[in-house]
Amino acid sequence: MSYTAPIKDMLFAMTELAALDQITALPGFEDATRDTAQAVLEESARLCGEVLAPLNVEGDRNPSSWKDGKVTATPGFAEAFRQFAEGGWQGVQHPLDYEGQGLPKLIGTPCVEMLNSANLSFALCPLLTDGAIEALLTAGTEAQKQTYVPKLISGEWTGTMNLTEPQAGSDLALVRTRAEPQGDGSFKLFGTKIFITWGEHDMAKNIAHLVLARTPDAPEGVKGISLFIVPKFLVNEDGSLGERNDVHCVSIEHKLGIKASPTAVLQFGDHGGAIGHLIGEANRGLEYMFIMMNAARFAVGMQGVGVSERAYQKAVAYAKERVQSRPVDGSAKQSVTIIHHPDVRRMLSTMRSLTEASRALAYVAASHCDIAHRHADEAKRAEHQAIYEFLVPIVKGWSTELSIDVTSLGVQVHGGMGFIEETGAAQYYRDARILPIYEGTTAIQANDLIGRKTVRDGGAVARVLLGGIAATLAQLDGQKGAAYEAMGRHLAQGHRSLHTVVEFVVANTKRDPNAVFAGSVPYLKLAGIVLGGWQMARAMLVAAQKHAEHPSFYGAKIATAHFYADHVLSQATALEASIVSARGDEGVLALSEDQF
Repeated sequence: MSYTAPIKDMLFAMTELAALDQITALPGFEDATRDTAQAVLEESARLCGEVLAPLNVEGDRNPSSWKDGKVTATPGFAEAFRQFAEGGWQGVQHPLDYEGQGLPKLIGTPCVEMLNSANLSFALCPLLTDGAIEALLTAGTEAQKQTYVPKLISGEWTGTMNLTEPQAGSDLALVRTRAEPQGDGSFKLFGTKIFITWGEHDMAKNIAHLVLARTPDAPEGVKGISLFIVPKFLVNEDGSLGERNDVHCVSIEHKLGIKASPTAVLQFGDHGGAIGHLIGEANRGLEYMFIMMNAARFAVGMQGVGVSERAYQKAVAYAKERVQSRPVDGSAKQSVTIIHHPDVRRMLSTMRSLTEASRALAYVAASHCDIAHRHADEAKRAEHQAIYEFLVPIVKGWSTELSIDVTSLGVQVHGGMGFIEETGAAQYYRDARILPIYEGTTAIQANDLIGRKTVRDGGAVARVLLGGIAATLAQLDGQKGAAYEAMGRHLAQGHRSLHTVVEFVVANTKRDPNAVFAGSVPYLKLAGIVLGGWQMARAMLVAAQKHAEHPSFYGAKIATAHFYADHVLSQATALEASIVSARGDEGVLALSEDQF
């Protein structure tokens, strides 16, 4: 089967939960109405469903290939990228000043989700280009912006992010790539970078590599890292392409999944030095790269949502057609389709509810980002920026971790056929497995959530979000029925658990860091489950008011939220106990090194 974008659910999350009408009221976003959003989503759905989704299996079976330093993309990818670029999709949420569409992140986010649902390997190329654009817009000179950003937005060129080296994984203090000044404002770079997504390919005329490196007089550690732009082909003063730069792909990796996305080993400076130019100020490269990284982390979270949606659609389709076994309640004497069996319903409901909750939380985060960039009041901008930054590691970490569960359940729904590659269910599982690893593992996201997002402000932003949950709980008190009572009960407990853990983190991180960081990933998962549950509760309240307008759609919203409350939110108390009550570090650190 192919992919059908869940436009109605996306628009529901955008309008009812992420407050699209408030975004439309912001300066510069006046045209970003619901009608605009629907038109953009429908056109994006057409491209993703008709052009990109059919190439997904082909990319898995016939991945990108390397020969003599050149990488050839999967057949069909170059033409698909041409259509993607000509449609203006790279520039949906980038500025009009540089030939982008200038639309809010809230409209761009469902387009990103669709892209990832349709073809995760393909989507990685625009993802990295988006990050390069963000970094250049923030730290580049006007000349650099004018030279690179329009070309990146048009899709004529693509961008990459070059951090990792063989000896330096996530510890960027160990970066050794060196940049030697040439006296004319340029630098020559020498070194090796690994795990460079779409670091070499034949889909665009040029590739702009953003590279972390050290100048000769740089201090040790992360404070001595600078950011450089190093194009595959040198760029002449008139914007035309010059000679080949001294950066070459020496191999690509052979991977578990996302096989059509070439993961390159890039060698800089084997033939005299790769010409690059400094972005921003020297020794502030990590700061600038985090701009790219934050954009990429949110986008990877959307990859988790996207692949979960695709796996869910496939599992539902199979469950509706696969006939096996009589129903346990005796309602039929013959075998029935497996969707009639309670445990299959449990699996499908788990997949659906986790996907909807993670989608809603991500769209709400996108809305906060738009307000942070465009609100007229500086204090409001700062408030919403802080909320967005708090949510980013959760969107990245939780959405990608749950995508492993969702895609694994997709295989399980298929039974033995799910283990057979020809059915296609396994590809989503394999593709998803990288998501909790790259752009910072889940532990890195969790450490960020603790250090920079919870402890640094004494838990202030976390308490703002807890206040929002409390307000929703008050609204739930006025609703009658088993679904609302279940949500009220479990969300209230989730609220208490999250509050307890936030206070534990704030009180103990400096005094007893092992006790806190041993529970960092459970804290991130707890935050995702409870904040996702908050969005499901808000969805229930909207559905209660509008049920008569579309009983099937809104009834499904209520039923899905009810399931989430009973089967997902109910996990909150156990996560709290593993962090606080059981002093998780005692178990984590109980075995000595020799005992492992």
